[in-house]
Amino acid sequence: MSFPLYQVDAFADGPFTGNPAAVVLLPAAAEAPWMLNVAAEMNLAATAFLVRRDDGYDLRWFTPTVEIDLCGHATLASAHVLREAGILPKDEVARFHTRSGLLTAAPDGPWIELNFPATSVEPVDPPPGLLTALGVDTQFVGRSKFDYLVEVASEDIVRSLRPDFVALRALPARGFIVTSLAATPGWDFVSRFFAPGSGINEDPVTGSAHCALTAYWSRKLACERFTARQMSPRGGTLDVRLDGDRVRLRGRAVTVVQGELTVSP
Repeated sequence: MSFPLYQVDAFADGPFTGNPAAVVLLPAAAEAPWMLNVAAEMNLAATAFLVRRDDGYDLRWFTPTVEIDLCGHATLASAHVLREAGILPKDEVARFHTRSGLLTAAPDGPWIELNFPATSVEPVDPPPGLLTALGVDTQFVGRSKFDYLVEVASEDIVRSLRPDFVALRALPARGFIVTSLAATPGWDFVSRFFAPGSGINEDPVTGSAHCALTAYWSRKLACERFTARQMSPRGGTLDVRLDGDRVRLRGRAVTVVQGELTVSP
């Protein structure tokens, strides 16, 4: 038995930009160890596994080393695949049942809009070693249920970061968001995301991190809608909006590989 397999660049300005995710369409649920092996084989920031159900799809996400609770770019990639493959009508909202509850992905012209839970960020003292590992002075350090968020003084600092990944891997968090106001016209804030403890030294574009970033900058700037830029080497742009206790994330996606996974569970 074989299964459809796609590789999609999500939150992308075109091919070979944004964040690549693998998407596997399964006829029935598979065991977690097998899915983790597939994700390790794909060796991307995330691999998504979809199983059809009466009211949408069960969706699970794996990095090369762990299953994760929330992933924006692989959800965007999944919605894109369902439409491009003709499985879901292009004007229909995709419904995903996940470890973070029901998530939806709605078409919006050439964009797809994700509806995700907002993630609050509370101020904390930085854990020992964090600022040394990042090599920065800070304006703010906070903690969400997933990650640490560190605000720095400028876009140039965000762009030039060279973290100590070994030191970051030893700290107790899924990942580390570093952000600042943008200096480049057309962007409101910028960020980078590091998650060596989850098997990803630097994630190219991180939708779930923007659930915290949107809530953080909305509270700080008294504004609800932003154009955000993640400044990884590949880079990606997101249109984000705080909507009560939800965050709307808009992005584009492009399929770069289509094939079959020939190893069964």
